[in-house]
Amino acid sequence: MKRPLQGYYIPISTVGEKAQAFVPAPLPPAPPIEWTPGLLTAFDAASRALGRLDSASSLLPSTPLFLYMYVRKEAVLSSMIEGTQSSLSDLLLYEIDQEPGVPLADVQEVSNYVAAMEHGLTRLEEGFPLSLRLIKEMHGILLAHGRGSHAAPGEFRRSQNWIGGTRPGNAYFVPPPAENVLECLGALEQFLHDIPQATPPLLKAALAHVQFETIHPFLDGNGRIGRLLIALILCEQKVLSKPLLYLSLYFKEHRQYYYELLNSIRTTGDWETWLTFFAEAVVNTAGQAAESIRNLAEMAQTDLGHIASLGRTATSASAIHNAMLQRPIVSSNWLVQKTGLSPKTVNNSIANLEHLDIVRQLGEGKRNRLFVYRRYMDILSADN
Repeated sequence: MKRPLQGYYIPISTVGEKAQAFVPAPLPPAPPIEWTPGLLTAFDAASRALGRLDSASSLLPSTPLFLYMYVRKEAVLSSMIEGTQSSLSDLLLYEIDQEPGVPLADVQEVSNYVAAMEHGLTRLEEGFPLSLRLIKEMHGILLAHGRGSHAAPGEFRRSQNWIGGTRPGNAYFVPPPAENVLECLGALEQFLHDIPQATPPLLKAALAHVQFETIHPFLDGNGRIGRLLIALILCEQKVLSKPLLYLSLYFKEHRQYYYELLNSIRTTGDWETWLTFFAEAVVNTAGQAAESIRNLAEMAQTDLGHIASLGRTATSASAIHNAMLQRPIVSSNWLVQKTGLSPKTVNNSIANLEHLDIVRQLGEGKRNRLFVYRRYMDILSADN
């Protein structure tokens, strides 16, 4: 459906030139969403896909261990959209105090994203509402160190920003002036809290993501917080019991179309095309996540069967295997600390797991060697 301009423009003058800043109208859209048969079908499919994903999590040998890795995978993908070159392996090496294969600033940025995400999810589990305060807390963590730490971490912007281009005059999009940001965010927060009316969770996530990106309330980090907002809404609304849906990969693969849709919403009010795209992203991403869960569960069970064939050494090898389900790239020293086994027992168990082709050494080091749970990493990296 084509609607009037979904907000209004304000003339601004900044960095020595004039431009038009866009202030979005509050949600929900007006006129209301036109639920055509095609859009209804797309959203029904998305809801079913989320249900299957939530059910699939029960297959995991340890949901927390999978979440540990899945959160990190999402951090890598979301940061890649912003231009970092860090891989999942780089992040895991960084977390065990090993030199990553990319600039330290890249992997620090991804690590900050992990910390911000985990903070938000923990706060929700503790009963804290999804609110502007929580969003600011997460942003403060996201930009706490490294690149972006100069861009007012945890504070809504007090100056004009823009998207694309070298200045507001040639920008792809100019968000609201700083003096309008709090008013826009206040209306978004009310929408998140079902004011003026209740909104179904999946629809709420789709609409709120666009609105947040349009407001662009921070000097840096808007894209990452905006993508994370989707997962937070679905968890807070109990659509997912665990944060297993992240759309960064799909948005990355369809980046140009994604940006075109956001701009089309603002100028023509075509929310329906965006919602169809969003539903397709959910179906695609939820399906991939459910498949990864099934593959990991099958892998863990198969490998445990092979470990059982070791006889009297199976117990210590199982302890190593369990630890590497949590961190598939580890050092021998970390395994000693994590399992409580002696260095000799750890080395013997690792040798057994290498013989079973479950674990492989990284590099040629002789002291504090690094090991990778190869198939685990292959499964998680399959769609990067």
